Order: sequence, then C-alpha cells, then structure tokens
Amino acid sequence: MPEQDQPSTESKNHDAGERQHRDPEDPGDAQEGEKGEDGSPPKDGKADGDQPAKPSPLKNPKVRIALVVLGLVVLVAGTIWFVQYWRHGRFVQKTNDAYLQADLVAIASKVPGYVEEVYVRDNQTVQAGQPLVRIDARDTRARAEQAQAQVDQGLASIAQSDAQIAQQRSQIAVADAQLQGARQNLKHAQEEVDRYTPLVAQGAHTAEQLDRLRETRDQALSQVAAAQAQREAAARQEGSFRAQQKVAAAQVEQARAQLRQAEADLGATVVRSSIAGRIGDRTVRVGQYVQPATRLMSVVPVDDIYLVANFKETQIGLMRIGQPADIHVDALPDSVLHGEVESFSPGTGAQFALLPPQNATGNFTKVVQRVPVRIRVDAGTESRRVLLAGLSVTVEVDTLGARDQRQRAEDESDRTENGREDARRQEVQRDRQSVQPGPGR
Repeated sequence: MPEQDQPSTESKNHDAGERQHRDPEDPGDAQEGEKGEDGSPPKDGKADGDQPAKPSPLKNPKVRIALVVLGLVVLVAGTIWFVQYWRHGRFVQKTNDAYLQADLVAIASKVPGYVEEVYVRDNQTVQAGQPLVRIDARDTRARAEQAQAQVDQGLASIAQSDAQIAQQRSQIAVADAQLQGARQNLKHAQEEVDRYTPLVAQGAHTAEQLDRLRETRDQALSQVAAAQAQREAAARQEGSFRAQQKVAAAQVEQARAQLRQAEADLGATVVRSSIAGRIGDRTVRVGQYVQPATRLMSVVPVDDIYLVANFKETQIGLMRIGQPADIHVDALPDSVLHGEVESFSPGTGAQFALLPPQNATGNFTKVVQRVPVRIRVDAGTESRRVLLAGLSVTVEVDTLGARDQRQRAEDESDRTENGREDARRQEVQRDRQSVQPGPGR
C-alpha cells in the first residue's frame, strides 16, 4: 500500500509545479486554480467572475451603536411628542376652512342725476368724509329754490293774516265800545221808564210821555242787540283770520321741510365715504345716469380685517371667547399671526342659508355641521399691507384653558344622571308599596 500511494503523491507535486510555471494571466489556469480538488467552487464564497462578497453592515460595531442611538432618539422624540400632545396638542383645534373678511360698505347715490366727476381711482385709499363722486345738482338746486319760494309765500300769508287779525281786533274794540254805550243808554232809558211809571199812574205825568220813554228804551235795546251782533261778527272774523294764519304756518313748516330735504339732496349730490378704507369694485363712470340706491363702488376697511373660521361642531365644545389663536395666512407662508376668539355665530351656516335643509323628509344623512367663529386678528403694519378680505387662512385655537369647564360639564352630567337614577328608584319603590296588600286584607 505505501508503494502504491507514492506515485500518486509525485503526480500531485508535478501538477502543482506546472501550475506555478504557467502564465498567471491565462484564464484557463485561473479557473482551474480557483476550483477545488473535486471541481467545486472554493469555500470562501467566491464564484467564477464575481467580486469578493462584502461583509454585513450589522457586523460593524459602529453601525450597531448608531442604530441604537437612532432608536433611542426616535423613542425619546416620540415620548416627548406624545406627552406634548396629551398635555396640550389634543386641546388645539385646527381648520383650514377660514377666510379673512371685512365689513365693507357699498357706496350708493341718494339722488338721481348724471355723474359729473369721479374723484377716486380703483384700489385708492380714502378717509372718512372724503368726496368720491359728484352728481349734477341743477335739478336738486331748482327744487331747493322752489321750496324756498314756498316758505316765503307762507311767511307772507302769515304776515297778511297778522294784519287782518290786528284790523279785526280794532273793529272788535269799536264794537265793544258801541256795545258798552248802548248798554248805558238802555240802562238810563229803563230807569226813566221805571221812574215815570208810578208818576203816570198817580196822574203826575201824562201817558204820552211814558210811551216816549218806552220807545227810547226799546230803541236802546235794539242798539244793544245790534252792537252785540256786530261784536260777535268781528270776533268770528278774527277766528277765521286766525285759522288762516294756522294754515299758512302749517304751509310754511311743510315748505321748510321740503327746503331741508332739498338742501340735504343738494348736499348729497357729492357722494362721500362714510368710513376709511380702500376703494374696490368701482363701477361708476363720468356721464353715467344713476338712480337712488345705485351701487357705485365699495369701501373696504382693510385696517379692520377679521377672521371667520368655520369649525366643525365636534371642535367647538371647549371653545370660549378670549381663547388665543394662531393664524397662518397662505399669502404669508413664513409668518404666524396671532388672534383671539371674539364671538360665535348663533347658528350653523346651514341655518342661515337661502334654502335651509329640511331633515324631516324621510331620507336623512347626517352631515357634520360647521359653526362660524369670529376671531380678531393682531397684525403689524407690514402684515396688514398684505391682509385682504377673502384670503385663505389656516387657524389653530388653543382650548387648553377650558379643561376645567369640560370637567364641570361632565360633573353636571353625572349629577343629572344620578338624580335620574334616584328618581327612578323612588318611583319603583312607590309602585311596589302601592301593590302590597293592607293589614285588613
């Protein structure tokens, strides 16, 4: 057996020597050198034509440390975020259904006429009381002059009535004097009749003399009646003149009212701005004929911009007036404005729609309603130059301060429920006592 193994060993040595003398660039030799004794690939994982296999990165201690540190950082960050969310973040209500608004004023004409001049341009800033448009005032001025003429005519009628009343008073005074004289004559005549009547009966005077005295008395009585009638006629005439004077005074007041209206219309021919702001939606042009209440332009108070955010009904449970808000305007992407909740709408937007929904029709689909919330905007001068009515906004309201109120609401609900349970138990107890038989049954 040792003799048989020796040739085999020598042949192996001979082959190895040949491989050492071969050209190392020969691919055939390289392939043969890379194979094992049985033709299989080497144990180090190298294959024919492949690069050497790279070790796994996880075997590197530095990579393992980096992954552990990264995991700890993520865990700590997640913990901080969760704590922050639980303590504060869950109380922040956010919506992007929010827009800047302003209480714009529509400028309209009060009087009809042709536009003679327009004093402002589009988007111009104006102050309160500044002239905007001038309308032809000739017709209005004519009405004012006509009203003034009616006032003067009424005043003349009053003066004439005063003169007539004064004249009538003098006539009444004359009638009073005549009436007084007639009464004196009547008194004297009656006294003479009374004095001569017994004398005639005694025969001291004749009956003819008594008859003449009686005639004198009757004439005096007629004069008294005539003076009385004249005096009453003069008094009635004075009353008529006084009535005419009142009519004239009423006409004067009416004419003065028309004059004031005409003067107001004359002043209204110059249309002025009622507030300070910026001109928008200007449609008036020179030469245009405008009617009363015709919209000429709008004045937007850009300095009084406010925010209306439409929150879901599930978000307003903890919202209260005075809570702070963070405002993100799309036109200012790198700026955060601040504000404060001012008020809540008395109803959802659907309630104030032109056609409110009627949910009692049989087919019903519940839709989350939106409640308009007005928020005051605190912004500086530079920011307000960009803020315009209608801009889109994303707003966040911090309702953290209402936690105690929600707890009180929950306590009230619990007390109500407990009260209902007590009432229910008492009712059941009364029912049981009512069905129990008495001692005599």
